[in-house]
Amino acid sequence: MDKGERMQRFLRRVAVIGGVRIPFCRSNTFYADLSNLDMMTGALNALVSRYNLKGQHIDEVVGGAVVTHSKDFNLTREAILGTQLSPSTPGITLMQACGTSLQGGLGSAAKIAAGEIECAIAVGSDTTSDAPIVVSKKLAQRLTQASLKKSTLDKLKVFKGFSPAELIPKPPAVTEPRTGLTMGQHCELMAQVWEISREDQDRYALESHKNAVDAYRSGYMDDLVEPFEGVFRDNNIREDATLEKLATLKTAFEKSDQGTLTAANSTPLTDGAAAVLLASEDWAKKHDLPVLAYVTYSQTAANDFVGGDGLLMAPTIAVSRMLDRAGLKLDDFDFYEIHEAFAAQVLCTLKAWEDAEYCKERLGKSEPLGSIDRSKLNVKGSSIAFGHPFAATGARIMANLAKLLSEKHGRGLISICTAGGMGVAAIMETKDAAELHQAA
Repeated sequence: MDKGERMQRFLRRVAVIGGVRIPFCRSNTFYADLSNLDMMTGALNALVSRYNLKGQHIDEVVGGAVVTHSKDFNLTREAILGTQLSPSTPGITLMQACGTSLQGGLGSAAKIAAGEIECAIAVGSDTTSDAPIVVSKKLAQRLTQASLKKSTLDKLKVFKGFSPAELIPKPPAVTEPRTGLTMGQHCELMAQVWEISREDQDRYALESHKNAVDAYRSGYMDDLVEPFEGVFRDNNIREDATLEKLATLKTAFEKSDQGTLTAANSTPLTDGAAAVLLASEDWAKKHDLPVLAYVTYSQTAANDFVGGDGLLMAPTIAVSRMLDRAGLKLDDFDFYEIHEAFAAQVLCTLKAWEDAEYCKERLGKSEPLGSIDRSKLNVKGSSIAFGHPFAATGARIMANLAKLLSEKHGRGLISICTAGGMGVAAIMETKDAAELHQAA
């Protein structure tokens, strides 16, 4: 075999075998005493049990958490060592805010497609119940200096001039470092620019809860959610929600008359973890595992949110570029999974794709990207209802879409917005997706 033959590569199909998650819980409720490591280990073990992976070597597990302690620098590898997977399984920890586990899965998918690995797990975990509390910089310096001293007297000298104010803890910031605004405040600005009403947001949030309730009642969620620590289902879903009840809530981020975002039409702070198994077709066949769907395209993008582009609008760019590469149109999909950070964020995204000026100036399009059939959007519920443990959402969505496609067949689009003005998008489909759309 000559050098040219050795370098020649053929891309392979990337199969999504399936995924599982533990129930998602509002922060400071049922998982209040658990860590990211506890929950990630739980999700991975659930996946091991579901797909008979006990003692199996997986070529890589990629994932992470957004809100972490310094001790969690090796989070994914430590979680693996707490599971029934072979200890030869390597763990890679990464973080891209709310796109973490989707990005992890897409990176592994590229390696599978290129033949570098045969199988991988994408995983994400997050908790704001166990958020790291940081001491003041002055106190941290004193403690560091004291640890270097040998005698008690020398240690005490380090605290000369100590002020009680140094004891005031600094909780994790929920603001964008470049703007000083929270994600909710940024989304309020987006809602004002795109003229998204409070009523439309509440109506959208209500639909998310109704779809989630139906998904549980029908049994659809039974093999997607594994009981954990005595919890059997997500505790944020509101079966009794009505527009009238949602309308009574006060705004959460903007207190003036312009405010439209509430606790009901926004995702709650959530604890939880999710994992999804990817592989080559050969590996799936060898292990007698069914293929639910395939990952075919992906795209990551970012925008100038500091300059006013809209913090959560980058997915509009990612999806546009991905569609160009795939040779598809926005309406060429049977299902759309758009992460619901806020109802307003989803509605802004849909409106932007329909807007000729936005599509020309931001996406470089000569015409609008178009509209989607709303009956195909988040049909089994999404983040507003289920909750949103930041790094876990991508794996949740991949697993859900894979199951949905395996039952209905066709093609699905994933769009996830993240902090820092970024967006991650992907396309998943069944083998017969092209034929189905040609026939239609």
